[in-house]
Amino acid sequence: MEQKPPITISSLDAARLEKILDSLRNKQIPNKEDFQAELDRANIVEPEEMPHDVVTMNSTVVFRMDSSGKEFALTLVYPDDIDDGAGKISVLAPVGSALLGLREGDEISWPKPGGGLLRVCISKVVYQPERSGDFRR
Repeated sequence: MEQKPPITISSLDAARLEKILDSLRNKQIPNKEDFQAELDRANIVEPEEMPHDVVTMNSTVVFRMDSSGKEFALTLVYPDDIDDGAGKISVLAPVGSALLGLREGDEISWPKPGGGLLRVCISKVVYQPERSGDFRR
């Protein structure tokens, strides 16, 4: 089995995401167990200590899907913030779950709903709230 890259999550994001997962305990979401496993293995840091090249919640990230070679620039958001969805991806979507906590240059294989794997490569963290001094979003 391929080794996953280390991931870093802020304590604020971790607490909010755990609360969301707890509220969805009886609901089916794609890859819920995989996402929980990622949170469990994450290096948790205070928002002020977040490295500037890590994908955090509300970060805008450029990434490539290996299967298609297409590049996307999307903002990783909480499910309630998806609204019209334009330019956003929920952290509960399989690709969104894969992005969280990765650094520029990281790659990860992530389970797709219905089987198989998708491979995501992080090109650039265009915007990160912590890098901009927003530690409370």
